Amino acid sequence: MTLKVYLSGEIHSDWREQIVEGAKELDVSFNSPVTDHDASDDCGVNILGQEPNKYWHDHKGAMVNAIRTRKGLTDADVVVVRFGEKYKQWNAAFDAGYAAALGKSIIVLNPPEHQHALKEVHAAALAVAEEPRQVVEILRYVLTGALPG
Repeated sequence: MTLKVYLSGEIHSDWREQIVEGAKELDVSFNSPVTDHDASDDCGVNILGQEPNKYWHDHKGAMVNAIRTRKGLTDADVVVVRFGEKYKQWNAAFDAGYAAALGKSIIVLNPPEHQHALKEVHAAALAVAEEPRQVVEILRYVLTGALPG
């Protein structure tokens, strides 16, 4: 069995790299949104033309980014949604809802202090992890039936 995993959420830490590295011996392919913050913010105006109003600047970028996001979420078997400490990831919450509407298996990854704020997102998930290694262990178990350690 091969799993297609979409890694959604915060882009300010190396959680994606930890999961990809930890799962390198597993039959998993990974996809994610563009994680270069400047490229993600400015893709719309760089490709489609400048906007004097910041709202339309952001709107163009969101629409262009949504092409990749929708494709990644639609193709995924499992969607991992990471909520980090520093910023509120509204886009990650939207991705979790979209994935839930598509009937995708969702793993939420967040620090324990976010448990209450994310209770509705957690209710849609099949697993809630606090560390990237736990996500790797879930993927390993799903693919092999092997428990950690």
